[in-house]
This record gives sequence, C-alpha cells and structure tokens, in this order.
Amino acid sequence: MGEVPESHPRFASLMARKKLTEAAAAGLLADSALIAHGRGEAFDYLLQERTCDAARQAIRVCATSLASAKNPVISVNGNTVALAGPELLACAAVLECPIEVNIYYRTPERMAALLNKLAEQKIEAGQKYPDLVTKIEAINILGDAPDARIPNLEGPRANCHHDGIFSSDVILVPLEDGDRCEALVAMGKTVCVIDLNPLSRTAKMASVTIVDELTRCIPILLDQLRKGVDSSISNWDNQSNLKQVMAEMLRVLD
Repeated sequence: MGEVPESHPRFASLMARKKLTEAAAAGLLADSALIAHGRGEAFDYLLQERTCDAARQAIRVCATSLASAKNPVISVNGNTVALAGPELLACAAVLECPIEVNIYYRTPERMAALLNKLAEQKIEAGQKYPDLVTKIEAINILGDAPDARIPNLEGPRANCHHDGIFSSDVILVPLEDGDRCEALVAMGKTVCVIDLNPLSRTAKMASVTIVDELTRCIPILLDQLRKGVDSSISNWDNQSNLKQVMAEMLRVLD
C-alpha cells in the first residue's frame, strides 16, 4: 500500500487493512481473518463509519462493568492484537487485569507470534501512555499454557487459563465468536463484546454488545475506564440497545 494522506476520507479503514495484511504476513492471523474484517467493514458502512449514540452508551456500560468487577479479563485474538494491542494493554493497565490470548486456529507458531507481539506492544503502549507504564509492564499475558476448560464448548477455544478467562466475572472479548460467548454467559459471566454485526449470535448472546469498529471504540472505552464506575447507569437492556443500532443503520438508506 502506498502512502495514504491523513486527509483521505477512509484513512482509518485503510490503515486498519494495512495493519492486518502485515500481521497476516507475520503469522499472527488465521487464514480467514481478513474475510472476517471485511464483513465487519460492510456493517460499518451502514454506521457511516462513526460511533453512534447507542454504541457510546454500551461503551459506558462496558467500562462500568469492567471497573466494578472482582476479576476482569480481556481476551484477545490475532485481529485484536494487530489492530488495537497497545490500546487494549492500556485498558488492562487501568483495570490491573490480565490479557489472555484465546484463538480458534491455534498452533504453537501462531501462539508464540502473538505472545511475542504483545510483549513488543507493551513497550509501544508505555510510550503512548507514559502515566501507565509501570502498570503496563506488570500486565500478566496469558495463553501459552492453558490449564482449564470452558464447559460445554467444543474446539480449541475451550482451553483457557484458570487465573484468566475461567475465573473472570467480567470479560471483554472483542471480535468474539458466538458459541464461546454463549458458553461464557452460561458460566454466569458478564460478557462484553465488540461486534459490528448487531444480528450475529455473539451480539445477541452477550451481556453488553458494543456495535462499533474496534480501533474507534477502544480509545473511548479507555477514557471511560479512567473515569471509573458510572453510578448513573442502571437497568441495562442489551436487546433494546441492539434495536437502536439497527435503527441507526437503516437510517442510512433513507
């Protein structure tokens, strides 16, 4: 990809694509990762590539849920590490919680690449958020040696760390897949997801669904986490919020 000026109307989207193609070349992504990203972009067009009011409300609820949790955890896959690793590390630093790599297409080589990338991103995150540098350095990165399983879930993503996903009460899982989301909810966890498709199984099964683009909403989430618990939030209705997002998407056709 040639040099793209920041004035380009789709600069952010093109930079995200660049990060993903570079991550794919470095062995961080599954073969289907770019397909998944493209599917999400289609829904973002309907949002006019902006964070709508319903998404902002979901972000506030997510931040409050994480900030008030006893054992919050952030789960990441290849796409999230490639697109927003430093920002998610900053979120984990504010929460003083672990980050766990949990992927479906798991190989020793890919896990090593992701864990090494997160270690590199700790340095980048510390430079970007100098006030958090000590807490960023202390973040426990999990994923290399799973010692627990998510009940009633088949496949590699059932394998997790007891001190991470298994013991969490609130979990942030950007770019989730529906069967794991359903299994985590069945365990009694508050599951906060980021998913541009409000019709997906993930979006419908989650406790809190942020329908927004990952790199756009994580900085907003970080800002909310810095503010702490929002005591004005009560009676969250995730299905109602999804309907608001759908109405927002349909407005683009008017």
